[in-house]
Amino acid sequence: MNEELLIKQGENKIIWANQYMPVIKKIQYKFIKEKPLKDINIAMALHIEAKTAVLVNTLVLGGAKVSIAGCNPLSTQDDIVLALKKNKNISCFAKNNCSIDEYYEYLNKVLDNSPNIIIDDGADLISLIHNSRTELLKDINGCCEETTTGVNRLVSMDKNKKLRLGVLAVNNAKTKYLFDNRYGTGQSVLNSIMTTTNMLIAGKKIVICGYGWCGKGIAKRASGLGGIIFITEVNSFCALEAIMDGFSVITMDEASYIGDIFITATGNINIINSSHFKNMKNGVILANAGHFNVEINISELESLASSIKLIRNNIQEYCINNKRIYLISEGRLVNLASGDGHPIEVMDLSFSNQSLCSEYISSKKLEKGVFNVPREIDESIASLKLESMNIKIDNLSDCQLSYLNNWNIGT
Repeated sequence: MNEELLIKQGENKIIWANQYMPVIKKIQYKFIKEKPLKDINIAMALHIEAKTAVLVNTLVLGGAKVSIAGCNPLSTQDDIVLALKKNKNISCFAKNNCSIDEYYEYLNKVLDNSPNIIIDDGADLISLIHNSRTELLKDINGCCEETTTGVNRLVSMDKNKKLRLGVLAVNNAKTKYLFDNRYGTGQSVLNSIMTTTNMLIAGKKIVICGYGWCGKGIAKRASGLGGIIFITEVNSFCALEAIMDGFSVITMDEASYIGDIFITATGNINIINSSHFKNMKNGVILANAGHFNVEINISELESLASSIKLIRNNIQEYCINNKRIYLISEGRLVNLASGDGHPIEVMDLSFSNQSLCSEYISSKKLEKGVFNVPREIDESIASLKLESMNIKIDNLSDCQLSYLNNWNIGT
């Protein structure tokens, strides 16, 4: 497809996404009127697809100049890149399936715009600033981090006295993790696996590694499609919750013998390794829903294989002792590497958080550390979403408020 057609395709995708993001549209109207981001430079590393483009356009409507790179080598959509580049206030450095060297080259180019605000997904951009672009620190008011993995990295930096910026943990906003991580991940991961493999979920033994909010969402959707669900966990509370939700909890060693489809969602390293590959049945499918491609030990999988080949688009076949194991999208984030990512309406909430948090940071310099999104931002997004759905809720009466605030009333 030539560049002109790609641009048109990208623009149409963005228009389609924008019309199903009613909360961010309300923010756009506000931003057009008030221009809260005037003279602000924003550097971003996010999955570059249509919903992200809506966020970028919203920030530009607020007066910002935006420079964006991808946060995963396989999640960038080239038609969206070309569509974004048409706006003179947007610099976009990304391409699908870039090399690791190109990936970091693009991140560095994004930082060349002397940013005042950082919007990150996975904390690679913030980490790069601390490791090799420290000259930028003085001009950065603060940062927003989109995902669990990134927040965990930044909390670790903070505990070790290495974090030199203030960060709003957007991932930890209720209007983010309760919807994006659960409903968004659940639907998009299963969609991507089914589309990529063209296989049935019903009747299959689905092993979900990790029962955090993402794992909960995946388990619920897979169960709804008729999958037989097994959970592996290291956290007693999460394991107990999985049991109470009606799922079987087993060890990874036990799961390795029985699973048909394995989905990692832990944010940790070496969840599935050589000891598990050796036990697996012929035809097993492996997919990762975590941010980085470290949960499935690919180097060990490669070392065990007598042959490796691309058997189907986004599916690599590994032959091990006369059996075949199939890895989707190189073990990268499956719902974006082989799909369109989270549903539009879910990202409406997540990117509304990013928009309003950028406005919040634009007028102040955050103290060093990792902080929750201000409650008023989180609650306003929930209210706007309900309003867009024409749903009304009750308000507490003065009498009820008085009762809740009165410690002296007993039986």
